[in-house]
Amino acid sequence: MIRIICIGKIKEKYFIDAINEYQKRLSKYTKLEIIELPDFDADINTILKKESELILKHIKDRSYVITLEIEGNELSSIELSKKIDNILNTNSDITFIIGGSYGLSDEVKNISNYKLSFSKMTFPHQLFRVILLEQIYRSYKILNNETYHK
Repeated sequence: MIRIICIGKIKEKYFIDAINEYQKRLSKYTKLEIIELPDFDADINTILKKESELILKHIKDRSYVITLEIEGNELSSIELSKKIDNILNTNSDITFIIGGSYGLSDEVKNISNYKLSFSKMTFPHQLFRVILLEQIYRSYKILNNETYHK
């Protein structure tokens, strides 16, 4: 099972459509759960604390946690597919965590099993959710030796 915990609701229809499309495609390979948590309007420390509390409540005990962090490791699509395959050989599920506008608290970062970065660039969170889903889908296509555009 793949679980994605993310801060903020998707408002734009085109992002919702893309997310729904990748959810449908991924259903052939795995169960997928997307947990949208509310974002907060306060000072940075309060926001990170509230987001952290909500994120931690949704992490299952035996899940392998991958946090999306700018400081994380960068992988190619093939390397990500191998990483997912290796994790699923020993864990029944993977939880990806996408933080809010201010990133992730140290508390969340500290429980991470793996820190992943897609780029040193900053992406809008709504768009990044689509990018993550596409890469997870691509990983399953690679693992199943199925063709997919390059």
